[in-house]
Amino acid sequence: MLFLTEILGAEVIDVRQRRTGAVRDLTVRVQEPYPVVTGLVVSRRRQLTIPWSEVRTFAAATRELALRSTREDIERHQADPTDIWLARDVMDKQVVDTDGRRVVRVNDLQLVESGGGLLLVGADIGIRGILRRLGLEGAAKSLARLVGRDLPMVLVSWEVVAPLGSAPDLVRPASDDAVRLRISGSRISKLHPADIADIVEDLGAKERKTVFDTLTEEVAADTLEEMELEDQVSVIEHMDARRASEILEEMPPDEVADILTELPRDQAERLLSLMETDEARDVKELLAYEEDTAGGLMTTEYVAVHERLTAQGCIDELRRMEPDAESIYYVFVTDADERLRGVLSLRDLIVARPDTPIRSLMIRDVIAVHLNDSAEEVAAVLSKYNLLAVPVVDEEFHIQGLVTVDDVLDAVLPESVKRKLPRAPGG
Repeated sequence: MLFLTEILGAEVIDVRQRRTGAVRDLTVRVQEPYPVVTGLVVSRRRQLTIPWSEVRTFAAATRELALRSTREDIERHQADPTDIWLARDVMDKQVVDTDGRRVVRVNDLQLVESGGGLLLVGADIGIRGILRRLGLEGAAKSLARLVGRDLPMVLVSWEVVAPLGSAPDLVRPASDDAVRLRISGSRISKLHPADIADIVEDLGAKERKTVFDTLTEEVAADTLEEMELEDQVSVIEHMDARRASEILEEMPPDEVADILTELPRDQAERLLSLMETDEARDVKELLAYEEDTAGGLMTTEYVAVHERLTAQGCIDELRRMEPDAESIYYVFVTDADERLRGVLSLRDLIVARPDTPIRSLMIRDVIAVHLNDSAEEVAAVLSKYNLLAVPVVDEEFHIQGLVTVDDVLDAVLPESVKRKLPRAPGG
């Protein structure tokens, strides 16, 4: 097993047994599944980059690396500017372990010989990587054996590592904060949005933007929905306005309204102006209500059908609307003036004869709350009647929106309690 720190500092000897310098770094070319080592960066009177193909042997015991050619020959070589330098660009940087769904820091890098070349196959993220760099790994292992303990090695395969980067191309960034690798985005985007949310919550604003830049609008929206409001605001604040507006369009309007309320007014107005007209109108309606009222808590994404439909006609209408999971807690029935007349049980709807009028299936005594009811009053109604969601109506009983149980809990429960609660499906 070979590690980068075991090569760093090794003496480089040319084919005439002349000292050429000491290894300062290794360069790699990114490829799937494992990056391949392309050269040595050697410190001498001036910096040299030697192709890995010129390396004949490496003796770990003597920390000596022998070349196939002369010192004069290698000085003619030009380094590839797109190569990544492992010590400079990867060591000590944050990476995402997409298997463990966590952010980790690289303490050392594992290398393996393959077909005459050298591959980067893993990252050491444990204490042994740190001890190895300090030259204390051997002593620590001996001490652990004396007390009957093991000194475990914590390695993460490079196949499941996604280095944090902000560009899809293979370019070293201007700063040393991250490594831009072609492979960074594809692995993270395949995770569940809840896992991505857990990862980005451990990152700074710049690194969060890096991750979100790799996601589609749909996945980015789902990920934002899994995050706390403070983190949602931070992500949107540091994102390009047009990209942010496209992501917000994919989110429920009540969540968008919550985010925009926390942003500076000019930035919120800019985002609204970039959103599609229908989505922006829904959000503006919600922003007109106080945050701790039913109007401020509701979403305008609900499912309502006309009372004149039959059971089959209602099912056909639901197929046409393709409502998402959160908005189909209940199917509400309205008249021609959009007054709330009843609510349907999905079970009753599915088992009913196709020609059965839904007016004969619906529950007519609908529990509802009003736009200006407080969050506590809404919570009391949900609790008393054991509801997953409750419709919000105006004074004339026109349906305006829907408040879900998870949204009202967010409003009334203390932070210390909310952190211990699971999220509602789709919420």
